[in-house]
Amino acid sequence: MSGAGNRYVVVPTVTVLAVIKNRLTGAKKGHQLLKKKADALNMRFRQILKRIMETKEKMGVSLRESNFALTEAKYTAGDSVKHTIVDSVKEASVRVAAREDNVAGVKVPVFERNDLDSSQEKNSELFGLSKGGQKVSSAKDSFQKTMDLMIELASLQCAFVTLDEAIKTTNRRVNALEHTIIPKLENTILYIKGELDELEREEFFRLKKIQGKKQEAKERQEKEDKEKELATLSNGKQVDPFAGAGNLGDLLSSPGLTDNDIIF
Repeated sequence: MSGAGNRYVVVPTVTVLAVIKNRLTGAKKGHQLLKKKADALNMRFRQILKRIMETKEKMGVSLRESNFALTEAKYTAGDSVKHTIVDSVKEASVRVAAREDNVAGVKVPVFERNDLDSSQEKNSELFGLSKGGQKVSSAKDSFQKTMDLMIELASLQCAFVTLDEAIKTTNRRVNALEHTIIPKLENTILYIKGELDELEREEFFRLKKIQGKKQEAKERQEKEDKEKELATLSNGKQVDPFAGAGNLGDLLSSPGLTDNDIIF
């Protein structure tokens, strides 16, 4: 029988046994579901990790190309074009929109690019028309690609951190169910069954003892009855079954009972 430290402290009754069995069934189902959830999270986690590595490589290349394109634009259109473009920007033409994606019950943030209709977007196309306009446009496109990669990388890294925390929490729950809760419930069930069996054996022994005492009392009563009967016989007090019949006498000599037809 398991010690009290490896089981829950309960009263060993049939009702409590049914409750503990239901809890054990629920714990096992929860353990299976959490295992499936952990597997799904790990699979998505590995996919995101792979995409992060690929996106970082692409972003490194894109940043290098963007800086080269900016250097070419400044060389072709002059250094003044940079200040002209910066001074002309009044508001952002691109916003980052956030939404949530559901991965096995875990809400993962996803960032997306959201272009805004702005007049400065059209005005920016006029920069560098005098000279180096193609290089300026090329630098703009290159930095837009870099920005898209940065948004994607930020989304992947946020999802990476969120899934990592969710996986750790899920694994802690799985380990708690597998190594603590389920064994304690099983030990509690064994303890209750053992106590109920012990009570059943004690009840059986008690009933058997009561039945034995009743049998002894019955035999003792029968023995006393036999002794009384033998004592009565030995004292001559036995009742004569014909004692009350009286002296019948001779039926033929009784008056009124003679048969007139008898001739001798």
